[in-house]
Amino acid sequence: MSYNPTPTQAWAEMVDGNRRFVAGTPRHPRQGVERRHELTAAQRPHAALFGCADSRLAAEIIFDEGLGDLFVIRNAGQVVSPSVLGSLEYAVAALGVPLIVVLGHDACGAVRAAIDATGEDAPVLPPQVWKQIAPIVPAVQKSMRDTRTTSATVSAELVGREHLRTTVGEILQSSELISEAVAEGRLAIVAANYRLAEGEAVADFAVGLADASA
Repeated sequence: MSYNPTPTQAWAEMVDGNRRFVAGTPRHPRQGVERRHELTAAQRPHAALFGCADSRLAAEIIFDEGLGDLFVIRNAGQVVSPSVLGSLEYAVAALGVPLIVVLGHDACGAVRAAIDATGEDAPVLPPQVWKQIAPIVPAVQKSMRDTRTTSATVSAELVGREHLRTTVGEILQSSELISEAVAEGRLAIVAANYRLAEGEAVADFAVGLADASA
């Protein structure tokens, strides 16, 4: 429980765990009875992960982590909301995490729904579903403008990456606590994409981390 990694060390551990998962040699660390008992007193996760709620993005599995290692927040399309920001601020202020990972993925249903919603014959969505995907629509529109495409031809991967950028930007803009922690070097944010077929989490960019590709 006394492990206090730097942002770089925390990300390196997650990268190593993901490599084991991709290779099919996970260690399933810190998942036994001893660990469970150890955590009854307190938790000290080394990263917060904000990711899509897709059932294929089980964070502790794909990063080969254990109980108490990750503070996980998930919703469809990893869309920022007050509850997400509050949870991330809690992870930074109360739990002292040195790293936030924002995790998107290919073939995201929320991204696909946001793309389809911009078409001429857009389907009528249930109100709460529309409310969830609406924040992704600006990423769709920007991607279409930048590549001179339409909702029928725009790259879903490109939209997903644009949405990752805007998500991290919104977190930093909306939370003074988080932006100050990054500025002071106590916290880094890594935006990554998970490849469903390969099982690999690939860093797209990072804020407050010198090199996220290691």
